[in-house]
Amino acid sequence: MSRSYHHGDLRRAVLRAAVEVIAETGPGSVSLRGLARRAGVSHAAPAYHFGDKAGLLTAVAAEGFGLLGAELSAARERTGSFLEVGVAYVRFALTHRGYFEVMFRPDLYRADDPELSAARAATAEVLYSGLASLSDARAGADPRVAGVAAWSLVHGFSTLWLNGNLPRFEDDAEEAARCVARLLFQDG
Repeated sequence: MSRSYHHGDLRRAVLRAAVEVIAETGPGSVSLRGLARRAGVSHAAPAYHFGDKAGLLTAVAAEGFGLLGAELSAARERTGSFLEVGVAYVRFALTHRGYFEVMFRPDLYRADDPELSAARAATAEVLYSGLASLSDARAGADPRVAGVAAWSLVHGFSTLWLNGNLPRFEDDAEEAARCVARLLFQDG
């Protein structure tokens, strides 16, 4: 079924189709021709905008990091809680699986892409911005070590939850993440 589009949003239509396919069946099943068909555009359109599959997945990862950074910033501003920033990370993974499945797989995209690098750095800045209070609470712990510990916790939790590998002691992934994070990272 072909959908009409405006030239101004063709790129967006292909990106949206890619994120949907990735969420449904994983990044390995993405093909430019299949995305063109799904988005209702010519088979040449994805190649024109992204070059190849790696170019498309680079754009998906860059957009994903931008969205994640915005969600983490909103959580920080709304709550002031480092723990809630972690919960926002889990929420993002669960509600934006198509992006999440690509963002942390540099084997799928061009990791040296300037737009991607900027988006990843901005997101890291937001994620790591609350570490001073966490490090202070942990008797002068190295902020880098605390950052890796916090990121590992929320990323690992998200991945395990998405893949059905966690015992469901809670039906609500966000509340489960809060319980786990509170156990290890008290921030008030």
